[in-house]
Amino acid sequence: MAPIPGSGLAKGLAVTLRTMTKKTVTEQYPDVQPDLPPRTRGVIGLFEENCTVCMLCARECPDWCIYIDSHKETVPAAAPGGRERSRNVLDRFAIDFALCMYCGICIEVCPFDALFWSPEFEYAETDIRDLTHERDKLREWMWTVPAPPALDPAAEEPKEIAAARKTAEKLAAQQEAQPEVQSPTEPHADEQARAAEQPTRPMGESKQQTDQPRQEGDA
Repeated sequence: MAPIPGSGLAKGLAVTLRTMTKKTVTEQYPDVQPDLPPRTRGVIGLFEENCTVCMLCARECPDWCIYIDSHKETVPAAAPGGRERSRNVLDRFAIDFALCMYCGICIEVCPFDALFWSPEFEYAETDIRDLTHERDKLREWMWTVPAPPALDPAAEEPKEIAAARKTAEKLAAQQEAQPEVQSPTEPHADEQARAAEQPTRPMGESKQQTDQPRQEGDA
């Protein structure tokens, strides 16, 4: 069946009339900042203290846009006769956001929670070289990372918190079960009371002088 002439125009005008009666949803950006969800993939922040230079993020990155440099330092033994250890020290951690595809694999594979998503997205540059953020700039993005959402009331308690709580309860029970041991440097309460009842001697007199009665001829 051949279409009726002008039916397409009529359908288009009908859609236009329906949308004209609805409230607009246009956001006046940048005058009004958008309300982004907390898990928005804006930029990646680095928590340097947790980084152990394991290189997992750089190896798993599909775009090879993570650059890490490090060196080894020798840590002296903690106790006499112990063995010296070596540890990795981070020299450079950079992410080239001109290459990054925002897949989030680096954040997921990090075993020490050193990388986090930030909802910030206003970091466009006129020079593409400025899109490579070094570790100092990545550290600044950490202050824009939102706090994690609260756990569901019916959620299972994290294993780390459960283990720490059980250990604290066990130590508290052991302390309550042990009898109170008096410190050898502190005298008993009865001895303190008897010492307070005895009269004090004037300075310069010996015990023998204070114990003997004074003679009438003494000055």
